Amino acid sequence: MPYFRVSPEQERAFRQDGYLHVRGLLDGEEANLLRETIERDREVEASIYERADASGAKAKLSLWTEPGDDLYGMIARSRRVVDAMERFLGDEVYHYHSKLVAKDPHVGGGFEWHQDYGYWYHNACLFPDMAACMIAIDRTDRENGCLEVLAGSHRMGRIDHVALGSQVTADPERVDEATKRLPSALIEMASVDGLFFHANLLHRSAPNRSGRRRWVLICAYNAKSNDPYKETYLPRYTPLVKVEDDRVMAAGRKGAAADKPFVRSPQGVGPKSGTAADQIAPTVRD
Repeated sequence: MPYFRVSPEQERAFRQDGYLHVRGLLDGEEANLLRETIERDREVEASIYERADASGAKAKLSLWTEPGDDLYGMIARSRRVVDAMERFLGDEVYHYHSKLVAKDPHVGGGFEWHQDYGYWYHNACLFPDMAACMIAIDRTDRENGCLEVLAGSHRMGRIDHVALGSQVTADPERVDEATKRLPSALIEMASVDGLFFHANLLHRSAPNRSGRRRWVLICAYNAKSNDPYKETYLPRYTPLVKVEDDRVMAAGRKGAAADKPFVRSPQGVGPKSGTAADQIAPTVRD
């Protein structure tokens, strides 16, 4: 198959809008392999923790920092993803973390407006030269809590994030003004699609009120030149070994090994210890 390669037009669109929706980032066989593998992965299941939204509805998450050579690592290290990230960020990138975000039918929680860099800033990253790639494991749409973005909001720079009930959100007053000037878009994705988005892009997702689950895999990256200036619970620069795109299928149903370093229910790592910022750790949104 012809694997995704970012075009000059797509690169310009990402820089203008702060995101790029890629239809068919995976092919059907790869998407089925990912779904079947992660559904049966007992190591991922054992690492899951929950985060509640303002209503008490909960999303489930699993977070790991080393890509490894399992199926998830082959996706995170694949040229179609990493080469695009390096084009978007203008630098060599390394794997910052990956995570499963799972919203169960009827009860899966939502997330308020936020920027990922609103949290990663507090992990000693001086610049917002960071981005993520969301891959839809299930179809995501407005009914089961797909992502909503404010196009161009990454150009606003980092916004202060404040406690709002049990969550930490981008400054509501500034977000309210941004929604008056910038177009919002609901990113409805098929189970083969990917979404690249900048760390300063404002985004949120609604609770899952449907009878269908909503699972996504998110792979986050940092620029080599943006190496954190001190140690945190997330990694500093480590060279990322890219793999050819056909290694995804070659991985087969290789799930996480028992020694994979999961970050289990991170607490106490927010920008203000002992506040609501600790309750929504800086890497577990979306």
